[in-house]
Amino acid sequence: MSRHVAIVTDSTAYLPARTMERHGITAVPLTVVLGDRALEEGTEISTRSLAQALQKRWPVTTSRPSPELFAETYRRIAESGADGIVSLHLSAELSGTHDAAVVAARGASIPVRVVDTGMIAMALGFCALAAAETAEAGGTVDEAVTAAEKRAAGTSAYFYVDTLDYLRRGGRIGAAQALFGSALAVKPLLQLESGRIEPLEKVRTASKAIARLEEIAADRAGSAPVDVAVHHLAAPDRASALADRLRERVPGLADLHVSEVGAVIGAHTGPGLLGVVVSPR
Repeated sequence: MSRHVAIVTDSTAYLPARTMERHGITAVPLTVVLGDRALEEGTEISTRSLAQALQKRWPVTTSRPSPELFAETYRRIAESGADGIVSLHLSAELSGTHDAAVVAARGASIPVRVVDTGMIAMALGFCALAAAETAEAGGTVDEAVTAAEKRAAGTSAYFYVDTLDYLRRGGRIGAAQALFGSALAVKPLLQLESGRIEPLEKVRTASKAIARLEEIAADRAGSAPVDVAVHHLAAPDRASALADRLRERVPGLADLHVSEVGAVIGAHTGPGLLGVVVSPR
């Protein structure tokens, strides 16, 4: 097998399986803990099961991959003939996944560059794609890292949630905690800022909040070439309608991905989530 730079990410990138296979991207799974059961995201727990557990208020927590799992992944990739690995992960402000990868990278038999993208969901996925495309064109580890970091720097992610309660319980809302006292009276819009989930706007009704989410995303996209992802949890009709409207409003739209988030992000946002990722090319 010819030598190459391999790309690793984690299961929160929510890249389509066919896309990962086409570009040779490996995703290391995070874990969702339902009661006393630890389940791998993407293979052992469905989003439907997660939504049902959340609605029943069962205890749900999440856990990073172990350094040993990363080490095994890096070993397998090295044995396949790779001469370097770029390992791109969700924001270190939200998870210890990056730290676990760093520990494993120290013992790898080939160079491994671990990158805290500061992103989540397809905001992370677009970074992984940028790195993979650079590697496929013969780029080095450093060039693939640069491509991913450049994509991250230009990417924005915005979220609507029905309630901040799940984010509050999971300790993931940071400054958005200031909104919690009035959560019953507003529908919060959030954004990813410096790797953290931060408040963006307060809107009085769900319909107005979703309309505002659309407006913000379309304004951010502008008219230059751009990739967009629409995420949801247990809200497929809302997501499909939002995607259709963005197709009409974004003249430079290149690729549009519509997908349900996995169990890890869903555990912290709750059913009803809508998210839009805008990533200029």
